[in-house]
Amino acid sequence: MKIAIIGAGAMGGALAQGLIRGTVFAPQDVIVANPHADKLRRLADMGASTITDNRQAVADADFIAIVVKPWLVQPVIEEIKSGLDYSRQSILNLAASVPSEQLFKWLDKGTGKPCLHQVIPNTAIAVKSSMTFIAPCHATPQQTEAVAAIFNDLGRAMIVDERLLPAGTMMAGCGIAYAMRYIRAAAEGGVELGFKADVAKDIVLQTVKGAVDLLLQTGSHPEAEIDKVTTPGGLTIKGLNEMEHAGFTSAVIRGLKAGLQ
Repeated sequence: MKIAIIGAGAMGGALAQGLIRGTVFAPQDVIVANPHADKLRRLADMGASTITDNRQAVADADFIAIVVKPWLVQPVIEEIKSGLDYSRQSILNLAASVPSEQLFKWLDKGTGKPCLHQVIPNTAIAVKSSMTFIAPCHATPQQTEAVAAIFNDLGRAMIVDERLLPAGTMMAGCGIAYAMRYIRAAAEGGVELGFKADVAKDIVLQTVKGAVDLLLQTGSHPEAEIDKVTTPGGLTIKGLNEMEHAGFTSAVIRGLKAGLQ
């Protein structure tokens, strides 16, 4: 089984790295195509098959992942369409904001619709820790199960309606940047409190990891765990209240909604 990735930018490269480290495909069966060979060298060193010709890349692939900027999707499809075999190949579109209705128009060969899934991961896919949303647009349950297996091997995959993909993008695709910003802010606060920068970052990383592990393993609501450490008149409640006075919760929610307006 082979997968062709069209595009080796930030997301295409991250997807390739995750797949190479994963268990679904052998590294040499991860085919990465990009017009600029310099972006392919690291992936080739990791064991992927690399090529600068998109049409050759898709010829023997079972899955074709389109991972380019939205405005490049149509040119890419026009380039590879004649070589696609819809009877055996599945299309995975990772370019955000391109609706399936438009994709089907560009993919039309007069021989029926291809198997198509809209897929929104985040860059943690490189280390097999992505939150990925999958919207089946024209697929059997078995085909969707096969796609979900690929992305569950690279973190956690969730099957959703296509209408929820913009929200998923904000919560996970963009959300990873929001989480990084909190980590940076907390580390900077640690420096102000007296720790060296690298030490402060390590403290924040372990603390965030601990919070995530605690919620995943116990199934608790975040507020229940907060209650356990907010003693009356204590330091934690004072810190939380200062953050709320500065609009912490409101800022997070407004940030998530901003991209949907």
